[in-house]
Amino acid sequence: MRIVLVVILLLVLVAAGATAWMWHGFTSPYQEFPSEGVFVTVPHGSSRRTVARLLEQNGVVRSAIAFEIYARRHPKRTMQAGEYFFDRALSGTDVFWKIAKGEIYERPFTVREGQTIFDIARDLETGKFLLADDFLKAAHDPAPIRDLSPQAETLEGFLFPATYHLPRHPVAQELALEMVKKFKSEWGRIRAGDPAGNSSGDPRPNLASIVTLASLVERETPKPEERPQVAGVFTNRLRKGMRLQCDPTVIYGLERLGQYNGSLTIRDLTFDTPYNTYVHAGLPPGPIGNPGEASLKAAMEPAQTKNLYFVANTQGGHFFSATLAEHNRNVVKYRRLLAGLPADPPAVAPAHPKKHGKGRKGAAR
Repeated sequence: MRIVLVVILLLVLVAAGATAWMWHGFTSPYQEFPSEGVFVTVPHGSSRRTVARLLEQNGVVRSAIAFEIYARRHPKRTMQAGEYFFDRALSGTDVFWKIAKGEIYERPFTVREGQTIFDIARDLETGKFLLADDFLKAAHDPAPIRDLSPQAETLEGFLFPATYHLPRHPVAQELALEMVKKFKSEWGRIRAGDPAGNSSGDPRPNLASIVTLASLVERETPKPEERPQVAGVFTNRLRKGMRLQCDPTVIYGLERLGQYNGSLTIRDLTFDTPYNTYVHAGLPPGPIGNPGEASLKAAMEPAQTKNLYFVANTQGGHFFSATLAEHNRNVVKYRRLLAGLPADPPAVAPAHPKKHGKGRKGAAR
C-alpha cells in the first residue's frame, strides 16, 4: 500500500512539474523565434486547435497544447481571422490576446486629393500592395456606383481620398469597394451639412456633374481657400457657353489613351478627346480625378463672382479676372514672375517740364 502511495505521489509531482514547466514556457517569450519575423494567416472559422497548430508550426509558440489549453480557458474569446505579423518573440498569452483582439497586420496607404485611378494604381504597385493592372481592372467596373451615377464608365471621382489600412495582399475589388464606401459615407455627411438644402427631395442632385466639376477644381488649385473661386469661374463660363479650357482635362484625356508623356504642348490642346475642354464645350464626360471634401463643397457652392479667367501666380495660387483685358495683364504678370522679375514693371516717373529762368540763377532752379 505504501508503495502505491509513493507511486501516486511521484506521478502527482511529475504532473505538477510538467504543468509548471509548460506554464512557464507558455508565459515566457519563445527564445527560438525567427529574427526576420513571421506571418501567420488565421483562416475564417478556425478552431482553437487549428490556430494552436499553425502557431507552433510557424515557430510563434513553443507548445500548441499549452496554447489550446489557455484558449479554452477563455471560451468567450474567438480567434479572429486575418493575417498576423510577429516581429519579435512574445509569450503565449500575448500571442493569444493579439489574435483574440484581431490585431491583424496592416499597412497605411494614402489616396491623395486629385489623384486619378491611374495614379492610385501606380502607387499601389510601387508600394508592393498589388499590380496596377489589377486595380485598374477593378476601377473600370462602375457597378458599385450605379446608384449614384448611372452613366459612369469607371469609378473615377468616387474613390475618396483618405488613408486606408491594408493587409499585405489586398484584393483589388475589395479595396475599390472600400474606397467607394468611404466616398458614399463622406458624401452623405457633406450633403447633410449643405445649408442650401435639397428642395427637390433627390438625395443625389446631379451628383455626376458635381463630382466632375469638383475634380476639375481639385486639379486646378492646391489651395482650399481658392476652390470656391475656381468653381465660380467654371460655373460662369458654363452659363455663358464658354469653353472651360482646363489643362488637366486635356492631360486626363491623353492619359486614358496612354499618350501623355508628362508635359503638355500647344499641339496637345487641339488633340481631340472627349475630355479636351479646349475642343468641346461643357463639362467633360466624367471626373478627371478623385476630389476631396473641400472641392466637393466648392462645386456644390461656387463663389458668387463675375470672374471668368484665372492664371497661376507662381506661388501656388492664381490671379483672377472678370475681363479678357485684365486676364491678359495677369498673364504678363505670370510671365514676369517666371522670369524672376516683379509682377508689375517699375512705374515710369513723369517727365518734369523745363523751367525757363533768366541767367545762371534761373537755370540753377
